[in-house]
Amino acid sequence: MGLGSSVALAAGQVTPQQTVLVHGDSLSAAYGMEEEAGWVALLQQQQPDLKVVNTSLSGETTSGGKQRLPALMEQFRPQLLVLELGANDALRGQNLKATEANLQAMIDLCHNAAWGCRAVLLGVRLPTNYGVAYDQLFQRMYARLAERNQLPFDPFFIEDAALDPDLMQWDGLHPTANAQPLILKRAWRLIQPLLPAERG
Repeated sequence: MGLGSSVALAAGQVTPQQTVLVHGDSLSAAYGMEEEAGWVALLQQQQPDLKVVNTSLSGETTSGGKQRLPALMEQFRPQLLVLELGANDALRGQNLKATEANLQAMIDLCHNAAWGCRAVLLGVRLPTNYGVAYDQLFQRMYARLAERNQLPFDPFFIEDAALDPDLMQWDGLHPTANAQPLILKRAWRLIQPLLPAERG
């Protein structure tokens, strides 16, 4: 899938033409901090030869994400789509069948792109006050999507922060700036294998 000449990822570099589109909610939109402190901005800083486009919006739902994505795909033509949506649907108690259908539509849009695109799925867990049963349904939704589409998948990509109260903001939902490198480390484990390595 690589375009043009590629260089070794071991050296922390990737093919210049590779574009990663991160399409998420507040967890990827640097909520509560300067934008450059967020994990997506850190990804761009650490991988300057990679074009990182962050279209995440705080409060975004899968419905809103699905409506925005077609134009964004045409504009940026990413080789990799990092999909991080669904939490706000669940926090609003929306029907998870609709959430799953919206996520599937965005995955299909990526996989059917004429220029070649692969998707990564980042999931989250719900606060305990939403109940175990609903959270289990939420988790199964992500797992089905990942299995059905054979996606690289992290079921709780902010887990390293969520387990440490010192790394969470006052609301208990959003990680702090200090947590962003840990979040990036987990996300990069899924992103890196999908980028072209040096062939020689």
